[in-house]
Amino acid sequence: MQGFQLTFYTAQNRHHEQRPMHDWLLDEARKLGIKGATIIPARQGYGHDGVLHAAHFFELADQPVLVVMIVQASEADQLFAVLAQHALSLFYVKTPVEFGTTG
Repeated sequence: MQGFQLTFYTAQNRHHEQRPMHDWLLDEARKLGIKGATIIPARQGYGHDGVLHAAHFFELADQPVLVVMIVQASEADQLFAVLAQHALSLFYVKTPVEFGTTG
């Protein structure tokens, strides 16, 4: 199948509706029927502002987090419509992919 890999970049301390942003994104994807998504914690990174964000031994609040999902074009459109409804500003990468299962 043809579709997209969507990767959203956020941080452990970023919230929406009193929930961590990455959890909220995962739940919204599930509600839309998106078949799977993965939350990937990162050790460190920096954003457009040049500020370093990192997981520290005693504090994980500033830890970068990626939410990755493979979707069909219609699912991507639905997800971006939900993000627009909530007026969320999230950095993302949308990459065309071929996907399927083996066996």
